[in-house]
Amino acid sequence: MKNILITGGAGFIGASLSLQLIKKGYTVTVLDCLHPQIHGKTPEQTSPLYQSIKDKVQFIKGDVTNTSDWKKALHQQHVVVHLAAETGTGQSMYEIERYTTVNVTGTAILLDYLTNEKHSIEKVVVASSRAVYGEGKYFSQKMNRCFYPTDRNEADLQQGIFELRNPENKEEFLVPIATDEESKIQPKSIYGLTKYHQEQSLMICCSSLHIPCVAFRYQNVYGPGQSLSNPYTGILSIFSTRIKQQKSINIFEDGKESRDFVFIDDVVNATIAGIEKDAADFNVFNVGTGVATSVLAVANTLMKNYGIEVPLEISGQYRKGDIRHNFADIIRLQKSLNLTPSISFETGIRNFCEWVNEQEIGADKYEQSLAEMRTKGLLK
Repeated sequence: MKNILITGGAGFIGASLSLQLIKKGYTVTVLDCLHPQIHGKTPEQTSPLYQSIKDKVQFIKGDVTNTSDWKKALHQQHVVVHLAAETGTGQSMYEIERYTTVNVTGTAILLDYLTNEKHSIEKVVVASSRAVYGEGKYFSQKMNRCFYPTDRNEADLQQGIFELRNPENKEEFLVPIATDEESKIQPKSIYGLTKYHQEQSLMICCSSLHIPCVAFRYQNVYGPGQSLSNPYTGILSIFSTRIKQQKSINIFEDGKESRDFVFIDDVVNATIAGIEKDAADFNVFNVGTGVATSVLAVANTLMKNYGIEVPLEISGQYRKGDIRHNFADIIRLQKSLNLTPSISFETGIRNFCEWVNEQEIGADKYEQSLAEMRTKGLLK
């Protein structure tokens, strides 16, 4: 399996993956539309991600929603790593056609080709997301069992009560625990729904075609190379831009909501293991650290590393489609692929901030993204 096609290969994860695969001796082709939301208005001239790979890969500027682009890109390939997707949770709640077209229809075109055309594909690896779980897994200490909560109560949110209640005992607040791959699937955003559709349609079709398929449910990926200009995704980038420009940060809810932040190198290593190891075939894996970090901790750690203090405005605002907590159970990744993410949050943040300090910080579009959500009634 020497020839690898990476869709979305000029993006944050894709560019890092491309460079590592080239070091290992693979021939890499990238299919990417160089979307201005990620790469800016003149990506061929100004996108650092594109510049990092353009002379090292066979680059096809194209779109996964275009059948002819897929046909060109799939020629003589052995592995497809399908990363191309629209990825903003909040944005997905009001740009529904765009997210569905790229994430669902784009994947369907690939599957249609694999089913009906002659090809040389031997494996497909797809980037899924922790967003498929929604809130994920919680534990009742009073009842000594697990729950998979659905939507939080609107009246609670309006009163500043953000934790999840036991649906069978409203007086008890549940405790978040690590979410494993067998946990209930109940996405809370259009983005999460499209990612689950993506991974499962690939699993179903590839199984019927006897083509090994691997799905990785990435947690919150961060690190050098992520877009600093995309206000719709990447809390570390959004906060960093605000801090570097000495602007206040709007902290939603009470700041105690938490996520599992996983460094880009660990994500790339897991994805390569999915390509190379037969033990990964026809399996779904969480890729995270198994450690929950609060949004307030993220903001404070960033300010400490930059040596810049800005006001943290804990607003009590909340977004439709957001969840309270989610962090990964990574036992399957450890046992099946012999992988344990090795970069701690403190080390990863330090590396990320050192990289940011070398970058030119562009216009801050965060307030624009919030205004869009307010207009749609999605930011309360």
